[in-house]
Amino acid sequence: MTLPMFVVRETHDLKFADAKPQTLWTLPQPVAQHAIKSMRLSEGDQLQLCDGNGTRVLASIADTTSALVRVESVSHDESPRVKLGLVQALAKSGRDEQAIEMATEIGVDTVIPWQSHRSIVQWKGNKAEKALGKWRDIVLAATEQSRRSFMPEVIAMKTSKQLVSWADERIKERDIVLVLHQDATDTWGEFEAVASQASENSTIWVVVGPEGGISDEEVDALKNVGAHVCVIGHNILRASSAGSVALTLLSRVTGRYV
Repeated sequence: MTLPMFVVRETHDLKFADAKPQTLWTLPQPVAQHAIKSMRLSEGDQLQLCDGNGTRVLASIADTTSALVRVESVSHDESPRVKLGLVQALAKSGRDEQAIEMATEIGVDTVIPWQSHRSIVQWKGNKAEKALGKWRDIVLAATEQSRRSFMPEVIAMKTSKQLVSWADERIKERDIVLVLHQDATDTWGEFEAVASQASENSTIWVVVGPEGGISDEEVDALKNVGAHVCVIGHNILRASSAGSVALTLLSRVTGRYV
């Protein structure tokens, strides 16, 4: 069975750069609560700790009362050659949250919430900050569940106008932006040829609309700054699944799945 893994934020007495075998660490209270109280890990049980930036620490419970763990080994995972990003439109019935959870498990590196023209869900005022925090909590939990050492970054929500300006900047920096649209004429096979030529250290961004779809105005604006628009297969995918399908296919194209 795969060992449980927890993302740990560094503190003044817990620094991944200083991790060495036999070092004793005190688990942060939320991690200790989950590992010792909820999962009932006991002395001698092993677990993984990671910093969300590629460093993994294999440790064992040394003392459950004081939440002490003993470091056994330290490893560092390589960052992917080409990163993957998801621009997910806000969607009703929690479909946007399902989308980012699955995307995290697949391997997405960055997530951007998008307030599209047809999004029924609205993030405004205090609700925006609370909703963004919830998305980050979902990504954190999915990172731990999938045993990833790199935790995706969830950045601030963008409006359609902001998204077009952002896409223009990213494309000029040699990123690739793909808009999934059911009425597109370009096929996935045609886009794969583009994706396979992605520059090292660049990001391929997948833009997914809400349940009502992306408006023609939004599609045209993104195309005008250099975004690609394509359709995946013949079936209509929901907002909760479209991004995950594209990210899975891109993981194969970029060499993550071999």
